[in-house]
Amino acid sequence: MSPSDAVSALVGSKLRIALLGVLVLGGAVGGAFTLGILGVPSVAAVDNTFGNVTNETTEIETDLVVSNPNPVGIGLDGVSVNYTVSMNDIEIAQGGREGVRVGTGNSTVDLETHLRNEEIPPWWVSHVRNGERTALDIEATATSDRLGRGVDFSQRREIETDLLGAFNSDETRPVNADSPLMSDPVLYVNETRGEWGTVSESETPIEMAFTVYNPNIEPYAVTEIGYDITMNGVEMGSGQTEEGYVIPSHSTETVEFTTALQNRHLDDWWVTHLDEDVRGHQVTGLRIEFYAVIEFPGGEEVTVPLDDLTYEETIETDIFGEGDDVRDGSDSSGSEDGSNSEDGRSETDGGTSDDGNTTDGENGTDSDGGTSENETDDGSGDGTENETDDGDDDDGVLPL
Repeated sequence: MSPSDAVSALVGSKLRIALLGVLVLGGAVGGAFTLGILGVPSVAAVDNTFGNVTNETTEIETDLVVSNPNPVGIGLDGVSVNYTVSMNDIEIAQGGREGVRVGTGNSTVDLETHLRNEEIPPWWVSHVRNGERTALDIEATATSDRLGRGVDFSQRREIETDLLGAFNSDETRPVNADSPLMSDPVLYVNETRGEWGTVSESETPIEMAFTVYNPNIEPYAVTEIGYDITMNGVEMGSGQTEEGYVIPSHSTETVEFTTALQNRHLDDWWVTHLDEDVRGHQVTGLRIEFYAVIEFPGGEEVTVPLDDLTYEETIETDIFGEGDDVRDGSDSSGSEDGSNSEDGRSETDGGTSDDGNTTDGENGTDSDGGTSENETDDGSGDGTENETDDGDDDDGVLPL
């Protein structure tokens, strides 16, 4: 055998051995997957944040972490990943990718989807109907294309708000007409109450009630109460009552009426809620202003701004827990599907009047015609003072 033939035979045998080794290794790895000796890749975490927001769409940026428990990376056939994000079972985002190449350990897959802002009103309706609570559900799956099976991941956050809680108040506030026809205050509002009505697809009603006291010797008629509602400056609704009330002398009367948010404006509000330049990221200022039309005994009518009854509330949400890990924990054996739950309640700031101060009903008139500082008669005739709320609350912050 010539030297060149010997070299060719040696090289050929090495190539055959190497090829045989690759085939054996490939078969071993494939067999190991088939037999379950090597693990199936799974989703270890799904981190969502809000991206760019337009009048029509909201960008949702997703970092989906795929965990490969095997000592070798997975290429070629790769891994398929899919995920959905829902709020109160209303799907707001869905995405995925096929043929993902992952190395050993954790690999991050960047995905981007868009929420249509027109989905915000249906979610809002579900949020109010559910007692101002939202369940945010994230469902994800990593599937090995080689094995044709995958592992599910699920995670839930609870989002909770309290928009009307601070409106319920026993604080006494004067109603000043600033009119030469009568001396102020012409009335007192001793109590305010508010609760959600029956929400529809088109509007979100708020059932309100004012307990009004007339300290004068003549009856007054409240012929109309009007309101304007804004959220981050977006006009959400306005209107007025259709029924009048007569407040007898030295007596109280409960004035009931309904205000309403017009749901068609919610997608416009949503854009401002996510805009850091408005009030901060995921921050909203709710404001309800009132006025009353009062008819005096002589028939004169005066429109009175109810400035001391202006209701302001700051709503802060953290829908995705941005900046927080939503991983299922370092112990992957904690549950079969890697499910995890995290509380993501929002915060609200307590409502205050325009000047931020409480009023105490100073110079209120009692039932015998005299006056006494810091008290008003509630119409019961027992001489007990009508104490006012000191305005202290929990700053409107709900525990997370």
